[in-house]
Amino acid sequence: MAKHHCAVVVPTKNAISVLPKVMSKVLAQRTPWTYEIIAIDSGSTDGSREYLRRLDRVRLIEIAPQDFGHGKTRNLGIAAADAEFVAFVTHDAEPIDEYWLANLVSVAEQDTRIAGVFGRHVAYDAASPFTKRDIDQHFEGFLAHPLIVSRDLDEARYQSDVGWRQMLHFYSDNNSLMRKSVWKNFPYPEVEFAEDQLWAKRIIEAGYWKAYAPEAAVYHSHDYTFIEQLRRAFDESRNFDKYFGYSLGPNPFLATAAMARFTIQAFRQNVDKRYGDTTFRDRVQRAAQRVALVSGHCLGANHQKLPQFVTQRLSLDHKLFKA
Repeated sequence: MAKHHCAVVVPTKNAISVLPKVMSKVLAQRTPWTYEIIAIDSGSTDGSREYLRRLDRVRLIEIAPQDFGHGKTRNLGIAAADAEFVAFVTHDAEPIDEYWLANLVSVAEQDTRIAGVFGRHVAYDAASPFTKRDIDQHFEGFLAHPLIVSRDLDEARYQSDVGWRQMLHFYSDNNSLMRKSVWKNFPYPEVEFAEDQLWAKRIIEAGYWKAYAPEAAVYHSHDYTFIEQLRRAFDESRNFDKYFGYSLGPNPFLATAAMARFTIQAFRQNVDKRYGDTTFRDRVQRAAQRVALVSGHCLGANHQKLPQFVTQRLSLDHKLFKA
């Protein structure tokens, strides 16, 4: 029998500006059972490792930067965990309250066929109104479906509807929990990108269930610069084509039209006042992000036509595996 009911695994890398707040929230979780905390640091040079070493309740595993992998590192954490359930939170995802972990586990406990649970994301207060709205709309979309889903909901639709398949295998290990007994047969794939969604697709196709826990929320958002958004969109498009066969990028002509349309929308579109006042700077940033998104998706869809050195320069994930 596992020593703890749950473990929390936190991959870290040069996050000292946000890590203390995240770890304080993880350490403050209220649960009726014991849980352990495992941090896996991949070569931080900003004081993150030294900070983690000082936390008595945190078990720190240190690996070299070149040994990092999205799936590989998480598999290391799960293997080290002496627990029935293993939760994941990234070093920049701050649990909203002290019941985040209990809410994740309570959903998984509803049925042994639930292999994984993902929680809600909420934008940080400092995020732009556009980012706040986008994140809210994304996670509100899951409320239109059952909170627990499986392939059996509509087998014919799973075969024929790409959008339905994408909804069923959406999974974000920025804020998630899996059943360790399932992981033993279905570990995370060791890939450059989308290890969480590839894992969810595998367990869905194996007949397991996946659940959404809207009450298990974390603050997690980014207002990307043009270059950051371009690189992330490039990786997303390239890898979704590679691993799922989805084409996220239109041809260059349609991409150009989309960029013009999104730029106009950024300056004309109104955002609900509950997300804050929208400044001219917010609108410029939004236009730049949308242009970068479409450009990155288009480049990623055509990555095989690009020289390797260009692909390596564009890829953000490629840089994660370097010191």
